[in-house]
Amino acid sequence: MLANLPDDFTALVTGASGAIGGAVIRALLADSRPTRVIAVSRRPAPHALADARLTWVEAEVECEAGRRAIAEALGDMPLHLWFNAIGILHEGETFPEKRLEELDEAALQHLYRVNAITPALLLKTLHPHLKGDHPAIVASLSARVGSIADNRLGGWYGYRASKAAHNMLMRTAAVELKRLNAQSCVLCLHPGTTDSALSRPFQARVPEGKLFTPDFVAERLLGVIGQRRAEESGSFWDWAGEPIPW
Repeated sequence: MLANLPDDFTALVTGASGAIGGAVIRALLADSRPTRVIAVSRRPAPHALADARLTWVEAEVECEAGRRAIAEALGDMPLHLWFNAIGILHEGETFPEKRLEELDEAALQHLYRVNAITPALLLKTLHPHLKGDHPAIVASLSARVGSIADNRLGGWYGYRASKAAHNMLMRTAAVELKRLNAQSCVLCLHPGTTDSALSRPFQARVPEGKLFTPDFVAERLLGVIGQRRAEESGSFWDWAGEPIPW
């Protein structure tokens, strides 16, 4: 797993209490090569994930204090992998819009804050640990519906636009990080439709065989990450290892 990273690498997972984030942590801990895995979420660590290499940080990453807590957990260590699984599609009264009449300013702002702004601010916090001359991978969950070129159905205005903004922020950061670390690689990833709270209201429309377990998704995404080279920094991939147009 992740042959493009050195032995004894350090990994950070944000959104660790979600379905995909939790599955990525389990996959990392099932491998002997990571020396340290730092998991970040609003919720406490599940007892089933007890491992001497695991540090669980309870933090609200939308706040500056929460992001500082992550930096403190890293100390002066270089970071080899940051897997970001933070994102929302629906929450409370916020639900994907089907028509222009359904657009709501507060809902749009919330989607942008969680899906685009927070990952960018996390990257701001983490970039001192990513610069240098060590392999450093940033893998942040996006969504195929964030592709402007692939938008043929319309709808889901806020989610689509916030993920497109996420992609641009990551692509722009990839350019800067390349100057700070020639071995850096920033990736936007589409996980497919995962059996999780995020997709549950929409699963009835998922074609047979296209609803994936979190463990399958984690395995596939880690495989995709492991195949990427530094020259591919700033690119967008799906769970099957196929590139997605911007």
